[in-house]
Amino acid sequence: MADLLDRMRQNPAGDWTIRDVETVCRQYRIMCGPPRGGGSHYKVAHPMMAEKLTIPYKRPIKPVYIRKRVVFVEAVRAL
Repeated sequence: MADLLDRMRQNPAGDWTIRDVETVCRQYRIMCGPPRGGGSHYKVAHPMMAEKLTIPYKRPIKPVYIRKRVVFVEAVRAL
């Protein structure tokens, strides 16, 4: 899965789906929960991190969300 994370880092403007985000989150034991109550953003969190991310389900996912998630995963890996 590091390969998928590397590809996201190198090409944040790619045609990434929420499934790609979930796959990387699962690999690093990061919670990625679907929207509740009619929302459109997935919640990304880790118990050791104060920050929580929201990522829209809509495709394509904007590069800014992919970049933030890559930084988040790297911070979790550093713990």
